[in-house]
Amino acid sequence: MPIKKKTDKSGRGKPVENLITIDDFAKVQLKAGKIINAERVEKSNKLIKLQVDTDEIRQIVAGIGTAYAPEQLTGRKVVVVTNLQPAKLMGVESQGMLLAATDSNGILSILITDKDLKEGTVIR
Repeated sequence: MPIKKKTDKSGRGKPVENLITIDDFAKVQLKAGKIINAERVEKSNKLIKLQVDTDEIRQIVAGIGTAYAPEQLTGRKVVVVTNLQPAKLMGVESQGMLLAATDSNGILSILITDKDLKEGTVIR
């Protein structure tokens, strides 16, 4: 069954761009993690440095500081991409990516698990 697309007022659906294969998607390693510490990155309103337990402690820098205060994040169970190449953001190394969504109104929401998954649980 083909995917039904929402249409805009003109009646035209938005085309799907950047399609990937299942093999491409299989390369992404997603794991459940628990935020054990969060603090703002110095001189940044947007970046928060997180220590996340994904069955190993990793540091992740996320651009979620305009939507969340660090104290709101500690203890949250989140979804993390664990096999990204490390990157430096404002001089701070990030060893993964926290998944989040931003809606059309600019409201940001981190992806959390609805059950208490063990840290490091593989997400498929």
